[in-house]
Amino acid sequence: MRVRAVELFEEGVSNTEIARAVGVCAESVRRWRRVWEEGGASALRRRAATGRPPKLDDTQVEVVRAALERGAQAHGFEAGLWTLERVGTVVERETGVILLRASVWRLLTGRLGWSLQRPERRAVERDESEIARWVSHEWPRIGRRLRRHRLLHR
Repeated sequence: MRVRAVELFEEGVSNTEIARAVGVCAESVRRWRRVWEEGGASALRRRAATGRPPKLDDTQVEVVRAALERGAQAHGFEAGLWTLERVGTVVERETGVILLRASVWRLLTGRLGWSLQRPERRAVERDESEIARWVSHEWPRIGRRLRRHRLLHR
C-alpha cells in the first residue's frame, strides 16, 4: 500500500484520493506523505518488529516442540493433558528458561501453531458397546411403545 501511495505522491494525487485508492484512512496517508517528504520512499519501507526479543531462540523452540509431542505423561504428569503451567515446567526443564503464562500461550499459539483444545467431558464408567447395544435393541422397542401410546390417546 505504501509503495502504491509513493507512486501516487509522485503523480501529485491528493491524500484523500490516495486513501480511497489504497484503502486506508486519510490520516495514514498524511503520515506517510510526511515521512516520504523527509526521507524519500526508502523511509516508508517496513522495518523489523521492535520490542523485546523472544526468550527462546528457534533451536530451543524445536527442543520444546519435540518434548511436548512426547506427551504430558512422558514428563511425569498423571493426566495426558497439557496446561499452561505444565508446558511452562517442561520449557524450564528443557531449556532453563522460565516463561510467564502469557509467554507460554504465545509460544504455543504463535511459534508452535497449536490451538486450544478442550477434552469432551465423559463419564469414566461410560461403556460405548453397552450404549450401542441399547440404541440398537432397547430404543426401537421403547419407541414403538411410545408411538403406540400416542396413537391411542389422540
